[in-house]
Amino acid sequence: MENWSVDQVCNWLRQRNLGELVPKFREEEVSGAALLALNDRMVQQLVKKIGHQAVLMDLINKYQQQKSGLESLAYCCETASPKFPEVVSGKNLKSFFARYKTLQWTSSYALPDFPYDVMCILAEKKCPDHSVRIRIIEFLQADMTKYLEGSLYPNSQQYNIVVNALLQAYPFLDEDGNGFLLWKRALKDRFKYVRRPIEDDEQVLRNKCKFGHRRGQTRKSSFAENKPDDVQVEVEEEPVHLEGSATDVHIKWLKREYMKTQRNWKEVDNRMNVTIEIRRKMISDKAPLKDILRLFPFLRCPYQLFREFQLLTHMDIYKKTVEILEIYAENILSLYVVRNNPINIMLQENLKRHTEEDILKYMKMTAACLLLPDVFGDDSSLFAAVNEEVKVMTPVLEVRNPFNVNSCEFALYIEREELAQLDDCTMALAALVAAFHVFDIPCPKRIHRTLNFLESLVFEVRSPASLP
Repeated sequence: MENWSVDQVCNWLRQRNLGELVPKFREEEVSGAALLALNDRMVQQLVKKIGHQAVLMDLINKYQQQKSGLESLAYCCETASPKFPEVVSGKNLKSFFARYKTLQWTSSYALPDFPYDVMCILAEKKCPDHSVRIRIIEFLQADMTKYLEGSLYPNSQQYNIVVNALLQAYPFLDEDGNGFLLWKRALKDRFKYVRRPIEDDEQVLRNKCKFGHRRGQTRKSSFAENKPDDVQVEVEEEPVHLEGSATDVHIKWLKREYMKTQRNWKEVDNRMNVTIEIRRKMISDKAPLKDILRLFPFLRCPYQLFREFQLLTHMDIYKKTVEILEIYAENILSLYVVRNNPINIMLQENLKRHTEEDILKYMKMTAACLLLPDVFGDDSSLFAAVNEEVKVMTPVLEVRNPFNVNSCEFALYIEREELAQLDDCTMALAALVAAFHVFDIPCPKRIHRTLNFLESLVFEVRSPASLP
């Protein structure tokens, strides 16, 4: 943690449901070293809510305790006397050193030496092709297996450590800011591929039995059944278990209700509340998005997406987004940097065709929304695809005919798949910001300034980001 950048600290905060602290931490440039040096008074200045202050200090203290425990453990191992095995012996001794080795690897993992031709490509900072990516993944998988003493079941933390080490050493592999998820998924798939044909390893057989595999049967993927009433949860590392039949019943009911035209929204809210713990566990464990949506299809509904955001942050993001666009629309459109932008030119042409005040206001708010990335010098393709195909994996808006009142269309895409249809630019902007938090997706660096501006206003930061 001492060597973390500001971005890594912000990602760490989001993973612990402290996302609303991110804008302030960015503003104050709190790196990993600065985070560990915070005292009570500094935390009080940084964090407004007492609950968040307590959680943050608890997390820092736990890390410090773990670090001091690791140091003392290393000292004990180095200075152990001949009588040491009498104190920790047999099975306890084995687990003692196993835990020490795991902690030691966690604190400092070193990438393996890749083949010469792969190293040449990486040294030139060239984006590797498919075959080179496979070779990198193969070497990482073999190296992890060596550290795990032959085990083929890394946990989520170990996957994260290895992928983070890869992207820190070679930042250009982090394409569009979503490379972490792609490399982690590829590494997990490589372990699954290696495990699949093994029939004589005790740990593999035990885990196959645990997750429903049997000898002679073909492997079923997670949530393979097509029937809407069948739910099979299969996450091989740190699996999410449905706690008894009650949770299973709630999920089945939600899937059936989603298929109806007339829905009982009050009951939907209740059952989404009951199942939030397992949903957040799946998301934090990086379960595939399609699997999460199969179990909880109501996350495709903008209302439920906003409600999930409110459960996590206690903020009404739709209401906040309306206020933001109403306050800032005119200022954004008056900035010199966007005067010759194609979106602004399109707006001016369409304003001449209408006189109704409501329509003019709607058009200006739409243009202001779409121009935000250009105002901050960010990559607009990571924010919205206007009259073109979506090409990025991270949350992005698809917008068709933005200034045509009768045929304009807004949709939210994640992983190049449509998640939700949206009514207007306000709902679209709120859904985009909410999606990053609800699905715990890291913000791409090339859109960071725009989202930081929006989040600072949504979370009511004391000194919010301002327009350039």
